[in-house]
Amino acid sequence: MVNNLTFIDLFAGIGGFRIALERQGAECVFSSEWDKDAQKTYYENFGEIPKGDITKINERDIPKHDILCGGFPCQAFSISGKQRGFKDTRGTLFFDIARIVEHHKPKVIYLENVKNLTKHYHGNTLKIILRTLEEFGYDVFYQVLVASHYGVPQQRERIYIVGFRKDLSITNFQFPKPTYKRVFVKDILEDDEKSKDCIVNRTDLKFWKRDETPSLKLIQIGQINNGGQGERIYSINGHAVTLSAYGGGVAGKTGAYLVNGKIRRLTPRECARVQGFPEDFKIPVNKYQAYKQFGNSVSVPVVELIFKKIKESLFQEKIKESVTINSLEFESEKDYSIQTKLINA
Repeated sequence: MVNNLTFIDLFAGIGGFRIALERQGAECVFSSEWDKDAQKTYYENFGEIPKGDITKINERDIPKHDILCGGFPCQAFSISGKQRGFKDTRGTLFFDIARIVEHHKPKVIYLENVKNLTKHYHGNTLKIILRTLEEFGYDVFYQVLVASHYGVPQQRERIYIVGFRKDLSITNFQFPKPTYKRVFVKDILEDDEKSKDCIVNRTDLKFWKRDETPSLKLIQIGQINNGGQGERIYSINGHAVTLSAYGGGVAGKTGAYLVNGKIRRLTPRECARVQGFPEDFKIPVNKYQAYKQFGNSVSVPVVELIFKKIKESLFQEKIKESVTINSLEFESEKDYSIQTKLINA
């Protein structure tokens, strides 16, 4: 049944995928995340500690599931020159996804990665991923989506990969169209009291005049020092920079914004909002870990919108299957009726 879908949450982080899929009625039957601090946040919000290092978990110990999902790290493959598909993935974390897919054959594979995957290793990394999934019997679709276009006030570009098992005959999957919902940084801000420890006290500031009409893009209005990474100042009438787990500069992980006359970074709660996490999401770690965790996470509303389209495709397939079965039953009844008439004639 489409309404009783189960999924596994690989490279789970703090549970962005899980929030999105559970909102749509799916049930998580397994999760895996090796980072201890991320495990702590996951536990506080979902009541379970994810299993550890996926490379050390036997695929046979993972429950059966309809959907495999996860945001896996981007790694180069050791290409032999013969482009051997699955065999080329050994030594990478995608190999662990592949071995689980090969064993369980879930209905759907749903993955997220950085936009750079499309160009990584001259495009060979993506080619091997697609070839491997096709080798295992999946029709695969992928697209780069910008979170800013889907009601998330963040300029975050990510590639999403969706694979349907070939026996489902889903060959025309479409990613969701942009909503262009008008949400801006100013809409997700906490009050000054809660953000006072995020203020950037610097004297080497430069500002310039610029149209600050609300926009679904970044609006840079100044800079700190030389204006390098983490040193650019943005208007709260625009969108946030892509949250980063390891960004450099005085405001590298969140970007710097002019708020009520002061330059400051975003707070952890504001980062949660920028990623589309619910207000009741618990943040049990210090702010430095929180920045890392939200920087590594997914844009929940985007993941949810894509999953809605996945469910629609599965539902349409169910309808076609039902129509086919009913048609066969009708034809069978019609043949029986004709045969009966001939016998009685």
